[in-house]
This record gives sequence, structure tokens and C-alpha cells, in this order.
Amino acid sequence: SSSKGNTAPLPPSHSMVSTRKSKPEWRYPAQQLESEVHIPSQTQDPCLDWDIAVYQEAPGFLALQHHHHSSLGSIVGFLEHPENLLKDHTVPLAAINGQKLAQITSDSDFKENPTKRDVLSVIKDHSSVEKILNRAGQSCRGRGGSAGAAAGMQRRCHRARPGSGQQQWAAGVISTSWLSWNHLARLRNALREARHRHLENFYSRAKHLAANWNRIRTSRRTIIHIPSLGYSQHIREHIPDLALQQNLQMGRLCDILDANVDVIYICPLALSEELLQYYNKLLGLQAAVRSGNPEDMADLQDRFKILTPEAINSFPEHHMCLATVLKYSPRTLHRLQVLLQGKDAFVVGGVPHLDDLAVADELQVPLLGSEPAVAQLYSSKSGSKRIFASAGVPTPPGEWDIHSREQLLGALSQLILDNLEVQRWLFKVDEERGGNGTAFCDVISHLECYPWIQRECQGHGPEVWSKSQARELALVKISQELPGLLAQHVQPVNEKRFPTWEKFLQTFLTQGGVIEAFPFSTSITNLTVDLLIEPTGEMTLLSSGDQLHAEGPLRSSGTTIPQRSVDPEVLKVLCWKIGEACKSKGVLGYFSVDFVAFTHPQTREQQVWATDLDLCYSDQLALTQLLLYVTDGNLDCGSSPLQGPLGSKESRTQQVQHEGTTPVRILCCSPQPAPSSPWCAVASSQLRHSSLSGISYNLLLHMCKARGLGFDLQEKQGTVFVLYEDQKRHRLGMITIGEDLQGVLLTFARNLFIIHQEISAPNMQGETNFKMAIRDIEAILGVTAENKLKLEEEQPWGADALKE
Repeated sequence: SSSKGNTAPLPPSHSMVSTRKSKPEWRYPAQQLESEVHIPSQTQDPCLDWDIAVYQEAPGFLALQHHHHSSLGSIVGFLEHPENLLKDHTVPLAAINGQKLAQITSDSDFKENPTKRDVLSVIKDHSSVEKILNRAGQSCRGRGGSAGAAAGMQRRCHRARPGSGQQQWAAGVISTSWLSWNHLARLRNALREARHRHLENFYSRAKHLAANWNRIRTSRRTIIHIPSLGYSQHIREHIPDLALQQNLQMGRLCDILDANVDVIYICPLALSEELLQYYNKLLGLQAAVRSGNPEDMADLQDRFKILTPEAINSFPEHHMCLATVLKYSPRTLHRLQVLLQGKDAFVVGGVPHLDDLAVADELQVPLLGSEPAVAQLYSSKSGSKRIFASAGVPTPPGEWDIHSREQLLGALSQLILDNLEVQRWLFKVDEERGGNGTAFCDVISHLECYPWIQRECQGHGPEVWSKSQARELALVKISQELPGLLAQHVQPVNEKRFPTWEKFLQTFLTQGGVIEAFPFSTSITNLTVDLLIEPTGEMTLLSSGDQLHAEGPLRSSGTTIPQRSVDPEVLKVLCWKIGEACKSKGVLGYFSVDFVAFTHPQTREQQVWATDLDLCYSDQLALTQLLLYVTDGNLDCGSSPLQGPLGSKESRTQQVQHEGTTPVRILCCSPQPAPSSPWCAVASSQLRHSSLSGISYNLLLHMCKARGLGFDLQEKQGTVFVLYEDQKRHRLGMITIGEDLQGVLLTFARNLFIIHQEISAPNMQGETNFKMAIRDIEAILGVTAENKLKLEEEQPWGADALKE
């Protein structure tokens, strides 16, 4: 069903086929969680045997009801058969092919007791499901599995010759089989009960945290940071260096900037003594930064702990997220319990996972974050579109919840016809992140019928065109061309994972996804805003930055902080609306919103679209925390305060109460973009260079110091490195701080050029994104061939870096 411009219908708490256990009565301080989030998610434990669920108001079911209302009773009745089949064989939730379902139930030969083949035919990817059903013993794992196994064995035993060895063997198998499956059933039930208990305790502790938040956030407290990437298993297994990716947020340690905060950072990697000493010295700069005297460095090791779970190497092939690894690390959990005794504490996770709840329950502390099912639903590409639609903020033309090839072609054809000015269309897989699940196609430049459509549109005029037969013919022409056009011209961003359109399309249709217009402008800026919904419902804007794109326009590789591309007042209004919509869906904790800003080619006015939503702690926020730490928190984010559309512009901390809403905290307020901010920064957590592995961190830092790459404590300007691990040592983070954005960008590029020169041999340049980052900075600065000579005369290193 079409979802353009509308919020997708939300299913009620009841199902036509199966029902779910009710949740505890209390919800987040905002509004009660909507029932749609209880659709089983792939982040949940694969041992749980979920029922098939078809909701009365789900978009797919509404479409069936609309097109096949006469046979709706047969459809509902037939659905009981695949449900029972999947239950009996403990097959995870399977998707139903609505077209096949309608076809088989409307067939004149339809029987009330269909064959197994008929039932399987309506299940998408039925070949995979059939393989599961045919596994030995699979039928004994479902409902009544133990009894079924015993009965089956007993029948075979009776068929054996009395007193024979075969009968004695069968009798032995009966007992052991019954016991093993009975034990497995008990384990599954125990796991299910544990999950339910963790969720109930999560709600209970969240309620307590909300009631005491105003006291806790101003008093002595301990924050346990677990930067876990709790994506679905099929996403995690495609993330290279998963442990490293989970360790890009070492800046979380800088929460100790607040004198009342102690930090325990759960690290997914074993850090060497050299690396631990680096962070001891970096965090010991706090007093020296404030005084400007290097001799005032302090030892703050009693304020923070870096713990590595002992199970990090126990599951090398399982691609477990950090929360799961910690769950299976009893020694680390015990040490945490000792460290937390008698203290106010809470957990700040990463991408939420069910095992975050398990860890928080084991430690008996609250979790500042959303329920995993909520986070997974609304962090998906389609889920974020539902939030934006609910918030009423501008978004790119597009469609979401695309699950079939026919739906994709039909939706894209209509979108092209409705938006003839859009050159490029994006395809985004629902659950993928970081641009990995994105593909794009410059449709207009390859659409043969486009010139004819343009002529017809201009000849008829807007009003006549919208109702003309020529428009219907144009839609047919586009639909006919699209399959071949897409197969030939779509370009996946991650070509290693998706070498062809068909490979990408298979994942796109399996997970679902969105179609989205790319801005039709030559002046485009992407920006990210980080926010916090506190347990009391108050919202705070924590960070903002304009994105850098070292590896193409659709992959963020860094940020310039604060953002300078959008009027802060405009951004505040958009963020306030999105934050309110998030609260209404049960979202809590840290989240970030991506926007794209561009100049409309006709009106010359700036357009701002909300494009993405991540319900987790971001890399940008971690880098901002480090920035605030080494500048003693004097950064003026310009657009960082968050208030309602009619809020005050005073530059002091205050509480603003909007009618019918919760209060919004304002940290600092500047009515204009801050071109003269005391500081700005360029920061990236995504720098990589294969030649870095050939040099130790100590040697790298000494080399940088000798070449002038360092941080001035008195001026509070310069460069700070973020080091992640010392095994491969091919990745690092860097943040460059100064008073002038242009100067900071040039310094960042210069740093990359110097490091590249120092670590690379002339005949071995290494695999790196340094050069692409320099080219992106070149584009931002607008350094063209005509003015490179002038740049070289003023700052020779700058021209060399940009040439490189």
C-alpha cells in the first residue's frame, strides 16, 4: 500500500491469528508504547519460537482486505495452517506472499484442509523453510515435541521384533530422546521467562530512574558505557572488524568532565598498557586544560575504569555484540557489581539489544535507552519515515515499506512522474547502516521516454497534465523501461558486498526498504544533530555537525562541529517536532537525526529535509565529548539549544514549558549561526591507512609532535588523536580544534598529508582514505585550479596536501 506523505497504519494490540503477552502497565513518561513494536525482531534470541502474526491494520493485510474482500474469510482461515506448521517445527517468523495467498484461497479447487505443499507455497522463501522442516528431529522441537518424539519412537519399537536388539535399542532411544527434548523445552521456556523478566525489570527501573532523575543527574553517579552494536545477526556478520567498530567511541570516557561523574567503559578489545597509559594521560589533562599549565596534570584513574570482558575471544565466529559478550563474562560482571555497590548508577548502551536488558538486570541498574524492539523498529529506514511523518517535518519525496519487486517498480514509476526535476533516486535497505545498504541511480539521464514526457507536460500545462491520458501513458512507458534501466545503471555504495543490482535487490526486498529522492541541487550539505530524551521527558540538544564525505556523497566519514549550514532557529523547530514524535513512540535516551540542506534551483531558498534517524549514541557525540573535554567545555555550538517553536532566545540556562508538552532544557542559545564561535573543530572516527600498522603509537605520536601536530594547552587549540586498538593499528580518529573553520579544515588536511608522508614509502602508498578526505576538504574550501597558485604562495604545505 502507498505510504507517501502518510504515517503507516499501526496494528492494534490484537492479532487475527495470534496474540502477544501484554506488557507491564507502566511505560515511559511520554505515552504508552504502541503495539506495533511488539512484532518479533531479528535481534531477539533465535531460540524463541515466534508465532506467525498478521495484524488487521498492518499495511499488507489492509491491501489484501481491499483487493480480495470477498474471499477474506478463506484467507484468514488458511493462515491458521502456516501458523500451525511453523509452530510445530519452531521455525522463526516467516513472511507471507499476499498475492499467492489470495490466489490459492480464491481457487475453485481450494480445500479447507490443504496439503503441506499448498501451505508452503504461500510462504516467501519457502525453499529455505522447507529445508528447516526436513531436518531430522525438527518436528519434535515444536508444540508437544517431546510427546511426539516419544510416541513416534514407541510406534517404531512396537514394529520391531519382540525381544530383538532392535527393540531394546529403540527403547533406549525413546528414553534418551524424550529426556533431551524435554530438557530443551525446559531451557526454551526458561529463556523465554528470563527475557520477559528482564523486560519487566527494565520498565520498573526506568520508572524509578525517571522519578529520581533530577536528583541523580546533579549528584554523585556512575555511568556504565557499553558501546555495543546490537544490530540483527545478519547485519553484524557483514560488519568487518566488529569489535573495532564498537570501540570508536572512546570519547565517552570524557563524561568525567562533570566532577560528579565516574565512568566505567566496557571495551570490546584488549588494550595494551601503552594504550591505557595514553588515555590516562589524555584524561589527566583536565586540570592542565583549565589552568593552561602542563604541570597541573592530574591522575584521574580513580574516576574512570576501562574493563574488557573475558569472553571477547570465546566466540570468534559468532559475531556477537558487546552486550552479549559481557553477558557471558561472569568475572567482569562480578567486578562491576563490586564497583557499583552503594552507588547511583545507570547504563548507557549503543544500538539496543535484548542482552543490554540482561546485563542491566544482572547489575541491578537502570538502562538509559529505549526498549530494543522500539529502537529496531524506528531506527529502520521505514521506521524513521514513520517518525518524520508523525512529526510533520519536511522529508524527501519517496515511499517506504517496500517489500516486493512489483511494489518497488510501481512506486518508483509514480515518484518519477510526480517529481520530474529529481535526477537521482536512492534505495535504502531498512536495517543497514553507514551507507552500506544504499544504492543510487541517475534515472532521468537514462530514461529514454523522459524528453517526450517533458514535452507533453509542458504542452498540457500543470492542471491539464495531472488529468490527461498522456500522463497515464507516461506512467506505462516509465514502468516498461525501469527494470532494464535499474539492472544496468544502479550503483550500490558498498560494491564489495553488493556487486550487482540483483544482489542488492534481493537484500532490499528481504529486509524491506525505502525509495528516496536525492536533492536536485548543486549545493548540498548533510548534517547530524545529537539529542537526549531524559527519563523525565525533557529534551536536550547535545551536538551538531556538518558531515564530511571522504568516500562519496552517501557515506559520512567525519564532521565539522558545530554545524554552520542551517539557521539554528529552523533546526531547533525541526528537532523539537521530531523529539516529540519520538517520545510519543516510547523512545528514550540518546538519538541522532540526519538532515540534508540544499538551495532550491528555482526559488533559491534553502530547503531542509529530515532523512535518517538513529536511536543510539553516535560517533559524532563521542567526538564532541572529547572536544568539550580538551577545551574545558567552552565550545559554542550555536544551534545546540533545543526549545519549542516559540521559545526564548535568551542565552542562559532555563526551563521552557510548552502547552501540552514536557519541558525542554536549553543549554545555551544563540539566535544566529555562530560565525565567530570561540572554537570549531573538524573530527573523524573513520580514518584508515594500512601503513599505520607498521609503526607503534608511541613512535607515531613522537613523529607528529616533531612535525608540529599537537595540542596547545594554553590556546586550547590543535590536534588530538583517538586510538582504538594496537593489534592491527590501521584505524584512528582525529579531532582538530581552532577558531576559524577554514583554518581548521586546512590544518586537518595538512595533518593527513604529513602522516601519510611519514608512514608511507614511495613505492608502497598503502590502502587509505586520507587522500579522499583531503579532496573532500578541497571541495568544501572551494580550492579550484585557478586559485591553487595563490594558496601555494601563502601556505605551500596546504597546496601540496591538496595536490596529494
